Amino acid sequence: MEPPNRYRLIVILVAAGLLGAGMLALSAWPSAPADAPTGAASDPAASLSPGSGRQAPPSSSTPHVTPAYPGFYHLTPTPDPLSPDQPDPLRAQFYTVQDGDTLSGIASTFGCTIEEIAAANDISPDTIWPGQQLLIPIGASVVGPAIKLIPDSELVYGPAFIHFDLPGFVAAQGGYLATYHEAVEGQARSGAEIVQLVSQRYSVGPRVLLALLELRAGWVSDPDPSEETLYYPMGYYNEAFEGLFQQLSWTAAELNSGYYGWRYHDWTTLRLADGTRIAIAPGLNAGTVGVQNYLGQVAAGDEWLALVGGDSFAATYRRLFGNPFAYGVEPLLPPGLTQPELLLPWPAGETWYLTGGPHGGWGRGSGWAALDFVPAGEIGCQVSPQWVTAAAPGLVLRSDNGEVVMDLDGDGYEQSGWVLVYMHIHEQGRVEAGTWLQRGQRVGHPSCEGGYADATHVHLARRYNGEWIPAGSGPLPLVLSGWTAHEAGREYDGTMTRGDQVREACQCAVDDLNGLVSDNLRPEQDRLIACPTQRVTTTSLYRATE
Repeated sequence: MEPPNRYRLIVILVAAGLLGAGMLALSAWPSAPADAPTGAASDPAASLSPGSGRQAPPSSSTPHVTPAYPGFYHLTPTPDPLSPDQPDPLRAQFYTVQDGDTLSGIASTFGCTIEEIAAANDISPDTIWPGQQLLIPIGASVVGPAIKLIPDSELVYGPAFIHFDLPGFVAAQGGYLATYHEAVEGQARSGAEIVQLVSQRYSVGPRVLLALLELRAGWVSDPDPSEETLYYPMGYYNEAFEGLFQQLSWTAAELNSGYYGWRYHDWTTLRLADGTRIAIAPGLNAGTVGVQNYLGQVAAGDEWLALVGGDSFAATYRRLFGNPFAYGVEPLLPPGLTQPELLLPWPAGETWYLTGGPHGGWGRGSGWAALDFVPAGEIGCQVSPQWVTAAAPGLVLRSDNGEVVMDLDGDGYEQSGWVLVYMHIHEQGRVEAGTWLQRGQRVGHPSCEGGYADATHVHLARRYNGEWIPAGSGPLPLVLSGWTAHEAGREYDGTMTRGDQVREACQCAVDDLNGLVSDNLRPEQDRLIACPTQRVTTTSLYRATE
């Protein structure tokens, strides 16, 4: 099957003029359906029951106030002041190659391709050297539409989805999606379950995924969509991405790439499907840029302009859900937000090694939210006998396929507040969903299970209100036992510092280079240390077992 034809860009939209038009269009949109924000919660944790080590989330069908969600929605678009440091998207940019740089890493940082950089500088892809100045071909000749499509809280899997009944909505629409089934990772899943799985893993809002699926393929409302949509419903024509799960996973990565590329990596332009570049209009918000970026991968020219204008994606969204800004929960990251105390996630006294600096929380595009650590002596993909332990107390919401998701505010919702994501935790000995863990208690054994891994390790990332929080930059860098993470310009590179001590991410295990000694004691060890009449040796503490 061939991708749709691409069209030549012939319309130039001026940002300032369209911003006002976009705001007028928003004010004319119908209100959200009365039951839309308050449908029954569909979070998997809702099945938990009270009991030893378990905590059930609230089951009310009305909005529930949590530490992160005030219980109401806003009706205005996300305010987004212009950054004074943002590069001019209409001007060429240059980059001086640093020691250790790769062309793929440079391309990823700037949101372009290896081929674009190589062609712009008349070099082969493997010919760069420190000190070389490269032209980065991300300048645009025109500015894209300034219409805000969705608030940020609609793109991320955050508080706006606590009460969204995804299975109920899909069933009520009666489209092809309602009867669709597909085997995903050895398990038969319904269409609604696939949307839910992708939303949770990538932390992308399911309403956006549904609106895009309807826009591209009609699957939500049409019980008999055209045959050409059945294998590649999201428009990405690649045999490795056949079927709804792979198509939505690719879509979620593109949504995240635009969202976090704009928010944290100073994206100023978008590359469309035909290779042309469009400048991101001043004042747009990250959620809108995410949608524009995905649509730019499947369309170009007039087609792309029509999709991101007021009569295509926006109209589809309104038809399904009403006004997207009626669901807004703003700001997602409140002023003065601080990270709770987190300790290195392995037992006290053990040395593990920083092998991966800041990189994607889940797959490509999802912020540089994660760090990787390996226990001593681990090479290859065998299951480690060592234990990953809880960096902070919290409720385990999900525990499956190598992933353990912990809710630190204990409200039972992964969409609100601080959440920790542990990846590559082996099924044998892995903590069960519904368990309340104290800091230092066992999560499971590091391995290669789940996601992508070519060596045993634990991958740790943070989210707040559904947004992936960068591990090594911004106002909330990841701090573990006083060690602060820092980016180094490329994914997986970086350092952790504590005082004048520095540890550098490395595919190695050298104590003074990337070794970190944990102070993460289990609760009973804390009690022993606090008791003046109990004599405890260091050896007995570090070898104590549950």
